[in-house]
Amino acid sequence: MSLNYDAPLYRPPSEARSLIFQVTLGCSFNECSFCDMYRSKEYSEKPWDEIKSEIDTMANYLPETRRIFLADGDALNLDSEYMIKIVKYIKEKFVNLERISCYAMPMNILKKSPEELKKMNEAGLDMFYLGIESGSDIVLKKVTKGAIGKTIIKSVNKAKDAGYIMSCMVILGLGGKTYSKDHIKGTAEVISACSPQYVGALTLYLENGIKQEFIDKFEGEFIRINDDESLEELYSLLEQIETKEEIVFRANHGSNAYTIKGTFPQDKQEMLGQIDWMKQHPEIVRPQGLRGF
Repeated sequence: MSLNYDAPLYRPPSEARSLIFQVTLGCSFNECSFCDMYRSKEYSEKPWDEIKSEIDTMANYLPETRRIFLADGDALNLDSEYMIKIVKYIKEKFVNLERISCYAMPMNILKKSPEELKKMNEAGLDMFYLGIESGSDIVLKKVTKGAIGKTIIKSVNKAKDAGYIMSCMVILGLGGKTYSKDHIKGTAEVISACSPQYVGALTLYLENGIKQEFIDKFEGEFIRINDDESLEELYSLLEQIETKEEIVFRANHGSNAYTIKGTFPQDKQEMLGQIDWMKQHPEIVRPQGLRGF
C-alpha cells in the first residue's frame, strides 16, 4: 500500500524512514536560485477531505508508525488552525507516534505569532527543518533567499522558544571564491547566535535547469570553489562557531567531498583535528560520480 504522491517528493535525509503526507504541494516562495526542488509545481494546499482520507488509509496500513514528515517544502505556510487540525488528527490516529516534522522558511516562522507556534507545538508538531544556507547578507541577496542573517537568527530563536527542535542546513561553496570568507564568517555568526539543535553542512550542487540562473545573479562574480577550498570553508566554519549549547553537527550529505560529524562544543577541537588529517589524505575524497543531492 502506498500513497499517490505528487512527484517530485523530497524529505530530509533523517526522515528516510518516516511516513510522508503531502499537505501542501510545491513552495509558496520558490525563488531561491540554488534550489530547483519545486520549480515544476505551482504552490497549492490540499483540502481536508483528501488529507484525512490519506491519514485514515495509512493509519490502518501502518499503525506502528513512529515518525511523520509533512511535505512539500512549505507546509508551515498553512493557516495555523488548519495545521493544528491536521496534526491533532495524525496524533489521534497514530498512537505510537514519536515525532511530526516539516520544512520551515524563516519568513513563515516569523509571520506566525508566538502563541500560534506554541499551539501547533502543543498539538504535536515537534521539529522544523530550516535552511540557513548562508549568514552573509550579500550571499543571501545574491541567491534570492528571501531572508537576511538577522531574520534567520530571529526565526530560529522564535521557534526554539516555542518548543521546537531546529535542524538547520548550510551550504558550503554558496558564495563561490569571491564571497567565501564573508559567507563562512556570516554563517558561523548566525549559528552561534541561535544554536540550532542540529546543523548539517551540504555542498553546493546545481542542477542544469537552474545553473545559469544562479550564476547570472552573481553578475559574473561567481567562481566555484574546489574540494580543497570546500574543506577550508568547513574548517573555518567549525573554527568560528562559538556556542555553549549542544549542536549536533553533520557534514555527511551525499553532496559533500568529505564527511565530518561531532557535537558542539565538546567535539569542536576533535573535528578540526579530523579536517587537518583529511588535508593530508586527499585519497579519501568522495569521487565526483558518487556525489549528488
